[in-house]
Amino acid sequence: MDIKRLSHLLALAEEKHFARAAERVHLSQPAFSRSIQALEQELGLRLFDRDNGPVQATPAGRHLIERARKLVFDARGLKREMQLYAEAKLGDVAFGLGPIPAGVLLGHTGPALRKQHPDVALRVEISNWALLHERLRTEDIEFYVADVRDIAPDPSLTIEPLVRLAGRFYARAGHPLAGRPCSLDEVWRHGIASIKLPQTIERAVRSRLDIPVAARLLAFECDALAQLTQVALYSDTVSATVDASVQAEIEHGRLVALDVPELPVLYAETSVVRLSERTPSPMAHKVVEALQRAVAALPGFTASQG
Repeated sequence: MDIKRLSHLLALAEEKHFARAAERVHLSQPAFSRSIQALEQELGLRLFDRDNGPVQATPAGRHLIERARKLVFDARGLKREMQLYAEAKLGDVAFGLGPIPAGVLLGHTGPALRKQHPDVALRVEISNWALLHERLRTEDIEFYVADVRDIAPDPSLTIEPLVRLAGRFYARAGHPLAGRPCSLDEVWRHGIASIKLPQTIERAVRSRLDIPVAARLLAFECDALAQLTQVALYSDTVSATVDASVQAEIEHGRLVALDVPELPVLYAETSVVRLSERTPSPMAHKVVEALQRAVAALPGFTASQG
């Protein structure tokens, strides 16, 4: 059974239109139609109903489509791996990092990967998990690393826990709230700076605040952890961030953790997310291994249990 014909089958199943499917696979419509007909003749089965309206798969067609999707994915992955081995290198890789793993891990991982694999090109996209998720679905990146708590269960995804990073509220040394217990309401009135919060954390914080439902929770939202730190250092804004991202400022006494007794436990549940049916490239494995080593080097790290 020809893999190329199976890829034509998948294109028609998704487009439900011969002309659009032919254009998608860069064939003329007559050539594309012959490919589908040849597959039906080979199997002795009608795979699509073409009579009225959009093209629809028959029961036999639906069964084949389900199996063909995995075969085509695996074939692409195998071809890619063989090309890499034939060239005696692991190849290029594109992956995504959420704001927290980018801010905490990339500074160690990037230089290490460049030293170990100088012939490999790395493309790193840094964004929030929702945008990275779209990039993964369109296969613009092989995997991404981010907080996964807002991701709904999905059998098409493989999620591998990486690390749980503890977080707190931090303010500049000498801040009016420093050195004494304070309430969440006091913190909120000074303004909170953070990345886009997971829904579970936002709901937990809002439930403890005496503010209108429509009121904005964050005074400063940014996907760059370094900017959150700067805002906290040079204003009375309070930064909600992971401890590992401000370790140097804590050690030099520039930032202090606030004592907020009613604060819910803050943490980032960081995991590696990839498509279950997509074969990871060898270089993708190397990147994940480098991230794992960077995690193990963090002061007092706690491996995530998922």
